[in-house]
Amino acid sequence: MSLAPKPGILDISPYVGGRAQVAGAVRPIKLSSNESALGPSPKAVAAFRDASDTLDAYPEGSARILREAIAETYGLDAARIVCGNGSDELLTLLANAYLRPGDEVLFSAHGFLVYRIATLANSAVPVEVPETNLRADVDAMLAAVTAKTRLVYLANPNNPTGSYLPHDAVRRLHAGLRPDTLLVIDAAYAEYVRRNDYEAGIELVANSSNVVMTRTFSKVHGLAGLRVGWAYCPAAVVDVLGRIRGPFNVSTPGQRAAVAALKDRAHVEAAVAHNEKWRDWLTRAIRALGLRVDDSVGNFVLIHFPAEKGKTSAEADAFLSGRGLILRGVAAYGLPHCLRLTVGTEEANRKVVEALRAFVMGQ
Repeated sequence: MSLAPKPGILDISPYVGGRAQVAGAVRPIKLSSNESALGPSPKAVAAFRDASDTLDAYPEGSARILREAIAETYGLDAARIVCGNGSDELLTLLANAYLRPGDEVLFSAHGFLVYRIATLANSAVPVEVPETNLRADVDAMLAAVTAKTRLVYLANPNNPTGSYLPHDAVRRLHAGLRPDTLLVIDAAYAEYVRRNDYEAGIELVANSSNVVMTRTFSKVHGLAGLRVGWAYCPAAVVDVLGRIRGPFNVSTPGQRAAVAALKDRAHVEAAVAHNEKWRDWLTRAIRALGLRVDDSVGNFVLIHFPAEKGKTSAEADAFLSGRGLILRGVAAYGLPHCLRLTVGTEEANRKVVEALRAFVMGQ
């Protein structure tokens, strides 16, 4: 075929999500995709089902009911909210809108893989900035800024490391950028963070012309299958995204389910409380086995394995898979000796710790 894609596209390694099945396992326990342990709100499920009588009609194109619900929940201006087919779409649309061939895009070394994909798809140059102790390093990121830097992606909290930057560090990063460089704060796991020095990015967006914050309904709200996300943006960015996004990019069932999920605060608080309890329990229990587990503010933990034969992450993954427990290998994130474990139900959490104990003891 003589038709070639634009430069950069063939350099992309396609994104591969967490596995859902393993050979021989009848009912495997999936702990590979950071999905909600409690699932969606029953009210969101009911709203989704109630929307079935509208499937013949196009969605309202601006996702008005969802934007208004988000605005009410967080005290925002609905006109500055853009909704999308998951936050992935919005992260990609920002790259599509603002990157030109040869522009540089900064992100930390263990950041979300979509940042690199969106950059290369626009013939731009990805710049991975080394982290310090598996945490984004503001000084290193600012040192990497050049005249070509057009976009900076910051996952805060970061997946798969579970680390975060306090609000003062994020403000310092922003202060070091030119006005024509866009800072994109990917706050997909913001609802799980219970730290006094954390801010998801709303205040910074409200007071800046070159900051965007993206959020998702896939994590704490448990609506990953519906693909609903949103971004809080300066008015000029809203205008730009409105010109290039798909005209009906959020389905009617997705909008209605997301609205109901937002309004069910009790379910959100239950999901956060469950996560706090069992994330901390998993961290302590796995450390007691002699394995390194980093502190995390997300709904997952990162487990480090030795390079010694018989104890590696690949062997642990195979061992756990044999017991129907699916974790996520993160070699694609530059962490070949680690597995990421999503916080699951109590039953799932206890099973994975027992399986890890058996692996460590060579049983």
